[in-house]
Amino acid sequence: MTIIVHKAESRGRSCNSWLSAYHTFSCDDYYDSERINFGALRVINDNRLAPGKGFRIHPHKNMEIITIPLNGELQHDDAKKNQLSIGVDDVQIISAGTGIFHSEVNSSKTKPVEFLQIWIMPRERNIHPNYQNINIKELISHNQINLIISPDDTAPLSINQDAWISMCNIVKGEHLKYQLHHPSNGAYIFIVSGEIKINDTIYCTRDGIGITDVNFFDIEIINDSSLLIIEVPMHL
Repeated sequence: MTIIVHKAESRGRSCNSWLSAYHTFSCDDYYDSERINFGALRVINDNRLAPGKGFRIHPHKNMEIITIPLNGELQHDDAKKNQLSIGVDDVQIISAGTGIFHSEVNSSKTKPVEFLQIWIMPRERNIHPNYQNINIKELISHNQINLIISPDDTAPLSINQDAWISMCNIVKGEHLKYQLHHPSNGAYIFIVSGEIKINDTIYCTRDGIGITDVNFFDIEIINDSSLLIIEVPMHL
């Protein structure tokens, strides 16, 4: 087993009057040649937008973009006239493909919004752009690994990459065993909240742990935890 650790406090930071963002991997003004990607996983941005503020209309191309609100609601608008608000328990995927223009703005005029945005490099380039949104509240079982995104029809959302993304809400004292879908893949664990142990080392909220060179691994839950497990190809 090979483990790469990105501690929460080691992340890059962008901060201005309307945005506070932490970058697990190089993004925007943050650059670290040792932290460009983890296989096909290119970005994990931990964003907080001020009331009524956000990312105005901007382009993306050939990237799989997953948005997961943690608090508040995010207004999505795009050049194809899609308009919707996504909030806690919603997950959105944009397959940017040949190119999309969209904006993401805090729906509230009084409260901040917090969300994770994950970018994964696609398997196939220049596909027709595609949007998917789903509410996962009824799909998440506690103390289990819940597969939310897959490259096929085994999950509620599909992605243009041989990647599997799972969400877990686990109570203290439980153990998880994660089986990789392909032995050449890697799994990146992002701790949204809580405290876990892997191989006798404890990791905490907003830490990231990349695991490769195994078929499976075990996670011990030290304190109630919410986790993302992002399994991606390591060789592109």
